Amino acid sequence: MTKVDFYILPDTTLEARLTFACRLAETIYRKGYQLHIHTQDEAMARELDELLWTFREDSYVPHRVAGDEMDPAPPVTIGWETVPEPGVQAMLNLNDEIPEWFSRLERVAEIINQHQDVLRTKRACWKTYKDRGYRVEAHKLGQ
Repeated sequence: MTKVDFYILPDTTLEARLTFACRLAETIYRKGYQLHIHTQDEAMARELDELLWTFREDSYVPHRVAGDEMDPAPPVTIGWETVPEPGVQAMLNLNDEIPEWFSRLERVAEIINQHQDVLRTKRACWKTYKDRGYRVEAHKLGQ
């Protein structure tokens, strides 16, 4: 069964949420997982694409945005309407909604910051996972 982790940030900004997403993506990549980052829309995907190159000077997270062709395909993909390719084991969900295909994956990570819209939508996600019987764990950061 899919394991779901919620990472709770003390910050309120989208920038802090995306920067943490980059750090978490790097950690997941270094652990050897194939990762899909599910964004709200193409604009967020492109912003995250740029940030993955610059969030830390000594970091490298091989990735591509959905629709961009690369051969071989890198271990990290970023998309907003796409179902991850076979072999993807983990998802970092930055979308307000839980994609219907999430249960195909071993791990799901949700990032919450202290912005009211994010808190509202992610509380609903938490409830949905729990109501469906998934193991959910919260990690409070920076406190």
